[in-house]
Amino acid sequence: MERTDVNPWEWSKAFGYSQAVKVVRGERVLFCAGQTATGPDGAPPATTDMAEQLAVSLANLRTVLEAADMTIADVVRLTVYTTDVDALLAAYGSLAEALAPNLPSMTLVGVSRLAFPELKVEIEATAAA
Repeated sequence: MERTDVNPWEWSKAFGYSQAVKVVRGERVLFCAGQTATGPDGAPPATTDMAEQLAVSLANLRTVLEAADMTIADVVRLTVYTTDVDALLAAYGSLAEALAPNLPSMTLVGVSRLAFPELKVEIEATAAA
């Protein structure tokens, strides 16, 4: 698979994402539904701390990717939903660090609520390999 990050404006790289990602000859594509800070049993998170929920959501995403024989480096697109944009931006460094050096295309969406009232962040991903 050939992957090319498309960034006609360089500023997005400083925020840890690409404007687009072009995939050529990708043999496998995985569309990952929203990953949240729910536990392995599906229970809502015990914490309302954004950084902690973001860490668990990313760990859950990695688990799903591994189950599909993929890694975070295969992620080409993310959509991040949050009930608190300011808190997510404050914790954003951990997300950018988890993705580095991979810069998927990304959209951040502020929402009024997620599946459980305790949830603060949900991550959708598309991976290609």
